Amino acid sequence: MQRTFDVQAVREQFPALGREYKGRGVVYFDGPGGSQVAKQAIDAVSGYMERGGANLHGVFPTSTETEEILAQTRLAAADFLGGAPEEVAFGANMTTLTFAISRALAHEWDENSEIVVTELDHRANVDPWLIAASERGATVRWVRVDPETLTLDREDLERNINEHTKLVAVGLASNAVGTVNDVAAIAEKAHGAGAIVAVDAVHAAPHIPIDRDWLGADVITCSAYKFFGPHVGVTAIKRDLFERMSVYRLDPAPDHIPEKLETGTQNHEGIAGVKGALDFIASLGEGASQREKHISAMQTIEEYEADLAAKFRAALGDLPNVKLYAAPEGVHKTPTIAFRVEGRTNEEVCIHMLEHGFFIAAGDFYASTLAEKLGISDGGGFVRAGLAPYNTMEEVERFIEALEGFVKGR
Repeated sequence: MQRTFDVQAVREQFPALGREYKGRGVVYFDGPGGSQVAKQAIDAVSGYMERGGANLHGVFPTSTETEEILAQTRLAAADFLGGAPEEVAFGANMTTLTFAISRALAHEWDENSEIVVTELDHRANVDPWLIAASERGATVRWVRVDPETLTLDREDLERNINEHTKLVAVGLASNAVGTVNDVAAIAEKAHGAGAIVAVDAVHAAPHIPIDRDWLGADVITCSAYKFFGPHVGVTAIKRDLFERMSVYRLDPAPDHIPEKLETGTQNHEGIAGVKGALDFIASLGEGASQREKHISAMQTIEEYEADLAAKFRAALGDLPNVKLYAAPEGVHKTPTIAFRVEGRTNEEVCIHMLEHGFFIAAGDFYASTLAEKLGISDGGGFVRAGLAPYNTMEEVERFIEALEGFVKGR
């Protein structure tokens, strides 16, 4: 039985929803660029700083408390992503972590090595690998995106993975159009060739349950500011791979997992906020363990958001002069809506919707290869509206009404 989702109770946990713009209540449809922050995360950040922070390895309370916060957050992140706490490392964001991981993994590449990236991905899961491959003389193979279905070309994927493949980098979900990739099938093919699988879960993390090992990811990385927390990157790397990774580090710094990947002093107050965000998510679920609560919560969130997104896409599809960019019905998608209005610039659309209190954005959102393949790079990319569990059906209906007035010139 589907669990009832109390959206009003959820909304009460997000102080930013009380903001107004020109006398109107703000509607945050910009979640794919960064969600609003849950009160538990805000309280965790401020609580850490108010009690007094410190660096690690001291005998005094603020130092030992900081170490305990890091340990608790690793455990919570492991429960959220799947994996063990000692496999979880923190960093500035997904991009920074991926650059560090790519440097470490590239030590095992040479001119006979090949890596695979996709045309659907955010460039944060492309360029770090391209740069590392270039430095090692490795070959890069691109998996094509089908511009009609906005899905990866599976035959092209099959062709590009071979006995020379060292790494396959793929996004769990497209941050631009919401397509959820069949990462488990891709990982099975990659592992059959002896390759490592690096998964960008930044866009997927706020919307769908994640199980690193079920997906077959060797590395899975996300950023907490997309799932109701502060700006902190999180990665979960399988132990055997993590232990053999030769990372760039200072000589006196730890050489054991997971700390060896965490260069310099970490954002301790931010990491406390990550724990707060994950506690908020767990509070929406049911189960005997935190892992069960996280899975239950994300299943509930996904079901709720899918209903809103279906209404949103159907209504956009009925509007004249609106081009919707979405995978066909039946393809798994996050509630991220990409579109353009013929004859109007994306900026004009965003400005009009802002006057109605809607915060949305336009651009290629670093999915620049996808925008190029769709022929819209020079036209400013997409207009993107993304839903979150604090959004409502009433907000979706008001958005459609306001956009309809715009496209019909009312």
